[in-house]
Amino acid sequence: MKTEHGGEKASDLFVKALENEGVKHIFGVPGEENLDLLESLRGSSIKLVLTRHEQAAAFMAATYGRLSGKTGVCLSTLGPGATNLVTGAAYAKLGAMPLLMITGQKPVKKSKQGLFQIVDVVDMMRPLTKFTHQIINVNTIPSKIREAFRLAEEERPGPAHLELPEDIAEEISDSDIMLFESSHSRRPDANDLSILQALEMIQNARHPLVLIGAGANRKRVSEALLGFIEKTGIPFFNTQMGKGVVDERHPLFMGTAALSDGDYLHCAIDFADLIINVGHDVIEKPPFFMEPGGKKVIHINFNSANVDRVYFPQLEVVGDIANSVARLTQMLEPVNTHDFEYFKRVKEEVEKQLCEGSEDARFPIIPQRLVADVRKVMPDDGVIALDNGMYKIWFARNYKAHMNNTVLLDNALATMGAGLPSAIAAAMLHPELQVMAICGDGGFMMNSQEMETAVRLGLNLVVLIVNDSAYGMIRWKQEQGGFHDWGLSYGNPDFVKYAQAYGAIGHRVQRAEDLSPTIRQAFAAGGVHLIDAPVDYSENRRVLTEELARRVCLV
Repeated sequence: MKTEHGGEKASDLFVKALENEGVKHIFGVPGEENLDLLESLRGSSIKLVLTRHEQAAAFMAATYGRLSGKTGVCLSTLGPGATNLVTGAAYAKLGAMPLLMITGQKPVKKSKQGLFQIVDVVDMMRPLTKFTHQIINVNTIPSKIREAFRLAEEERPGPAHLELPEDIAEEISDSDIMLFESSHSRRPDANDLSILQALEMIQNARHPLVLIGAGANRKRVSEALLGFIEKTGIPFFNTQMGKGVVDERHPLFMGTAALSDGDYLHCAIDFADLIINVGHDVIEKPPFFMEPGGKKVIHINFNSANVDRVYFPQLEVVGDIANSVARLTQMLEPVNTHDFEYFKRVKEEVEKQLCEGSEDARFPIIPQRLVADVRKVMPDDGVIALDNGMYKIWFARNYKAHMNNTVLLDNALATMGAGLPSAIAAAMLHPELQVMAICGDGGFMMNSQEMETAVRLGLNLVVLIVNDSAYGMIRWKQEQGGFHDWGLSYGNPDFVKYAQAYGAIGHRVQRAEDLSPTIRQAFAAGGVHLIDAPVDYSENRRVLTEELARRVCLV
């Protein structure tokens, strides 16, 4: 609202600047320090998505950014509200998701509350963000918001933070303040010399492999990579966060590096003399380890490599990934010296191993059957949002993604509690798709209150609880390390009644063969459904410990 002097209330100007950036939703839990901003939002086109915890709001906003490419926005009050955003900030930073966090603060010019609830939020956010700033001048609001969005969306995407103190929010701007339109900058292309050097390395390699990482999870990159793979015939594998960039049913797909070493896929990785690494960096858990004098690596990414003891590429092709891959495809001549016979034999071994247990009728359900049944039910464009736990490894290994961004998992911060909020954001953004949250009982209970949010929003969402009444991943690591099985088991609520208490529909699987029809029925009925599926993790030891220890790479 304009005043008689032509100026504008700061909170109104703030909201107009957000609208100018194309913001449609803000996720959050407002406090009294946000009340001016809340009132300004009331009359805006932006929808406030009230959550039950600030951490969940940050997860939702970050996932919104990941899926849309636009900055997701979340809101909290000062002090405890802001500290609850910290895990979400780290989630977006390590996972390269564009996010803007807006926090309130006590009056900065004159306050009568001493240090009550005061935390230096700007400094707290500094190591976790690309940009953090306290607004102390109403006239700078448009420029600071433009800068926050620019940096959040620029490669490598990540979180930004703005603090709007209570007294600044009610001040009046000067009359000549303008909004800033977003610039249409183009990502730079890789230089010609690096492209030519990459071509030479690919042509001289005998056993090259393509690695696809999280940075390639963009539609243009998917199209460019498919063209490169089909022209060259070079087999490919991916990281957990690179799943689905190229359809994993493709005959040249070798598998997902769900473990860092020692899996069947690593026979092929170890045999390769060149890894063409598209979009992976060391922030995601390494899919293989480099050693001095070993295989060569070409790093193709938006940014230069973060050199590490296990990752030191010999060549970096830095620039727009899609353009780099397209140029390589166009310039590459047919290579007759490539030899992929060994990789074909490894692929056969991988496929055979991954099919084991997919029809096993044991109950509680073994992980292989659980993954196979979910894959049978989900359509090509169906989205699964995985929390963090033992099942994440099984889904990364065994679940073939057919399209990019249909498997949402976090292998960077790898935080628990993100599965349900991420699925909520996906269901909001794509109501036409079938969306499923897959959570362990531990991760689910960390943000289970957001079931109410999903029901209130009227979403169509299925929540699958992989129930082992323990922190299963750490329990497996405990066993691998030779420690006693101690301190990691707990009790659970009755999940069916728990879902019903929120107004959702609860189901309990009592036979392995009931899982897939229960999922189908839940999607067909619409609304929010929770499925409690007891799981038997004894297969962890047999498959991921004992069997892999006996694994012998083909000669």
